[in-house]
Amino acid sequence: MAVLLENTTNTVWQAFISLQQDDSGFVHKSKLKVLTANIGTVLDLYGVEKGLEHFRSSQTLNFIQFKYYLQKEVFSSLPDKLSLTELRNYESNIADICWRLCKKQLIPRKNSILPETSIFQIFRTFSVLAELIPDSKNENGYQVLLHPSEARYVSQKIAKSLGSHFEDEDFINLNVTTSSIRLSAFIALIESKCLAGITDSQAISEAITNIYQTIVEDVIKKGLMTKKGYIFPTMREYWFVLRPSELTYFKTRTEKDRCGSIPIESGSRIESRSGNKIALCTPDRTFEFGTTDYMTRLQWISALQLAADHADGSQSYQRLQFAKRKLLRRDRFQEMVKAKAQLQQERIAREMAEDEAKELKAVVIEETKKLNDLEELKKKLEKLLVEETQAKRDEEIVRNLQARVLAEEWEKREELERLQEEQRLLLEEERGKRLEFEELQRRKEKQLRDAEERLKQLENEKQLLDDQLRIAHQNIKKSENEKEIVEARLHQVSPTLRSLAKVRRTQSFIPSTKEKPVILKNINNLEPGKNKRSSEILD
Repeated sequence: MAVLLENTTNTVWQAFISLQQDDSGFVHKSKLKVLTANIGTVLDLYGVEKGLEHFRSSQTLNFIQFKYYLQKEVFSSLPDKLSLTELRNYESNIADICWRLCKKQLIPRKNSILPETSIFQIFRTFSVLAELIPDSKNENGYQVLLHPSEARYVSQKIAKSLGSHFEDEDFINLNVTTSSIRLSAFIALIESKCLAGITDSQAISEAITNIYQTIVEDVIKKGLMTKKGYIFPTMREYWFVLRPSELTYFKTRTEKDRCGSIPIESGSRIESRSGNKIALCTPDRTFEFGTTDYMTRLQWISALQLAADHADGSQSYQRLQFAKRKLLRRDRFQEMVKAKAQLQQERIAREMAEDEAKELKAVVIEETKKLNDLEELKKKLEKLLVEETQAKRDEEIVRNLQARVLAEEWEKREELERLQEEQRLLLEEERGKRLEFEELQRRKEKQLRDAEERLKQLENEKQLLDDQLRIAHQNIKKSENEKEIVEARLHQVSPTLRSLAKVRRTQSFIPSTKEKPVILKNINNLEPGKNKRSSEILD
């Protein structure tokens, strides 16, 4: 039954979060079994919790997973079509189960002026008007939040029932500052804005009960009327409570002693009769009621017609009204977004227009500047025109002077031509002399070139001689070095030479050629490069 699950989703979520141990958004299956079993019991379904063990492989579930299990394994066992009375009873029983789990988080407040019954009624009212939305801080979590306009609607009803002052401006500011309200904040808001300064607990309970009956129990209207009896046609006064599916009447306004109930169907007709009386025509019979005045009769006619129009609906009247308000808020929000976008476009257009105005202003300033420059230029041109006129007059005078000067110039020109002829002759004479001088200069330059070439040859010869001289010096130096080396060697071999000299002196003959190599052989044992010098000395 999709409608029942949709209507009880918020209350089941309150019980679900009360079973959470942390803010992860998951609850262990063992805890969810108890909740599932209790929900199945109130729906006359048993053993529906056993499938949780085999549902998914994890030991924990988030709310959407748990809701899916309820839809497939629990609520799908119910009939597709339920009457509004059965639907209301199921919702009440499921809400009682969920309340037992989550009331510990809401009740233990020392300074609260609300009794437990009133808090439960606020809890049910909040669950009907709130919406389930994903948690922006936790991807696996969800939240049930109330729109500020709905909080204003409930608070205004409670304040009106108590006769207290209602500050609408506070809720307007609240709507601006926040987009949603939690249950605990909603209870605190009612205490601070609607119940401030009120100490009558009975009046508070009645006010909250009225809004609870209107929103949760779908009460359209309550009040006193007289009813015509079926057996005895007398008019007796009862306390009537009207819902879309039935009209219930009690002995007193406490609604404890129920006298009966009249079913209302979509085919029922409401007729107005004389004497402030109303006729409710159902397919079974016609019921006649009496009211105190004309305005009360009109109110009851309107309420009864409304109940007949929503008698065969699959959803309660207040939930339909809430859906309409939600749709209206959504449309209003879209209009606000469009209006904001339009304002943004207008602002951009205005800024563009301002920019264009600034550009036009700059163009006007530039054109004005150009106009001023043109006026100054005009003044300058007028001044130049006057100067040009004066210049033309001066030019006429100058032309006359030029004519006079031109005549004198012709005379001087003739004289100049004569002088030019004389100068030409002198130039020809000078040119002949210059040719002779150039010939002489060419000869001198040739002699100079020959002398330069000879000088270069002499310099080359000098350079060659200098190189030869340097080589000779090097040879002399080398010879001196060799001489010193030979002298040193001779000093070493001097005893041998002296002995040889003695031999020569003792011998009176010249040694034969066969003995000479022996001496030379001893001399050849000297250092290389000095053998030649030693040989010369020996010779």
